[in-house]
Amino acid sequence: MTFEPALLSIRFGTGRAPGRPDPAHPDDVIASLSGPDRIAEQYPFPDMAGINARALRMAEIKRDMRAETPAAPEQVQAFDALRAETSDLLRTARKHRIARALDSDAPLRERLEWFWADHFTVALRGAAERRIVSDIFVGEAIRPHVTGRFADMLKAVVKHPGMLRYLDQSTSIGPNSVLAQRLSGGGLNENLSRELLELHTLGVGGAYEQSDVRQLAELLAGLFENPRKGFLFLPQRGEPGPEQVLGKAYGGAEPRLDDIDAFLEDVAEHPDTARHIGHKLAVHFVADQPDPGLVEALSRRFQETGGDLLAMAAALVEHPAARNPDRQKIRQPMDYIVAGLKALGHTGQQIAGYESRLFVQRIERPMNLMGQPWLMPPGPDGWPEEAAHWTTPQGLARRIDWANRIAGHMGRGVPNPRRFVQDALGPLASDRLVHAAAVAETRREGVAIVLASPDFQRR
Repeated sequence: MTFEPALLSIRFGTGRAPGRPDPAHPDDVIASLSGPDRIAEQYPFPDMAGINARALRMAEIKRDMRAETPAAPEQVQAFDALRAETSDLLRTARKHRIARALDSDAPLRERLEWFWADHFTVALRGAAERRIVSDIFVGEAIRPHVTGRFADMLKAVVKHPGMLRYLDQSTSIGPNSVLAQRLSGGGLNENLSRELLELHTLGVGGAYEQSDVRQLAELLAGLFENPRKGFLFLPQRGEPGPEQVLGKAYGGAEPRLDDIDAFLEDVAEHPDTARHIGHKLAVHFVADQPDPGLVEALSRRFQETGGDLLAMAAALVEHPAARNPDRQKIRQPMDYIVAGLKALGHTGQQIAGYESRLFVQRIERPMNLMGQPWLMPPGPDGWPEEAAHWTTPQGLARRIDWANRIAGHMGRGVPNPRRFVQDALGPLASDRLVHAAAVAETRREGVAIVLASPDFQRR
């Protein structure tokens, strides 16, 4: 079965764009991942240390303001300036994430980032989390490893302050640790150990038991995050070993970070991890009920290469099941909006230059209304993959509304629908959609018909 180039752009990219050719072959898609990450340099994210430094300075100023009544004008001005600067940095990160997806010459890298960010979900909660749990976590722990080793990504994620904060790991104290003896007791938190086994590696039904969750929680007890210093390993909080996890002993009398790394290396190459990751990749990119041969091929490649994610990407795009022209997946809201903007010819520079109000109006609020608020999935297991979740009457109505609005925002620059349907879908557009676009009463209506169509919403 030959591979339709337009399908490569849609299934394994962020959509088609006018004037930009589709990859001619799956090899071209993989080759694009092998080069430097130029788009990340063009549209950078702020670093967590800088955001935290500003947040701590704001907290200091706020304490000083409370100590003085009324607060000095210069204190109020300094606080407001830092708050505005921090908010602007975080908003810029959001705009840059969309800009990367529009301009990247390796769009599969963006899709892989989205996939892994969902796999290792870290969701916003209160104001404190917003300082560290956002695109910054994705930029620091996920993106550098999307074409590297799974074990390296796993270690980066487990040690990132965002994950530690999200799963309350810093409240965990080994029951026999030095700190527990000093406090006359310690409280062990199993959140991270449970999600690490159930969601991040072995998967539901994997080869672990509750005793493994408990023992792993003891092994992880020394992991800690500090707003000033970031990630720390504190032996005084760690549980003296050894701990028995998945039938193997880790650690000794003195808790060590190396023992945690040793476990993460082992679990990253476990056969159940290979099957779990292979199945999730097949579901996300190809079908809710994926071809068993594709899942097997991905699992086998994972085990053969020790979790080489670039090799996994190659196995994914090269497999015959991935060439099936029957597009069974529904684009999730961010994917849908990015593809719509890209088809209309929007560029990353345009999005990066949006005023905050415009970005919220055209991208962030519509995502929310479609059921995918920015980086706020419903739980640690991320966003649902099933098409039925995204094709509710309300969700589809919101997509139709966005299609009409974004076409209207084009003004006189709205494209000819006959050309637009080809730019957006090429040979994948059905005859029925081509005809509907051609007979639309206005250009705006024709473009909206294409964007709202089942043809466009599927990948």
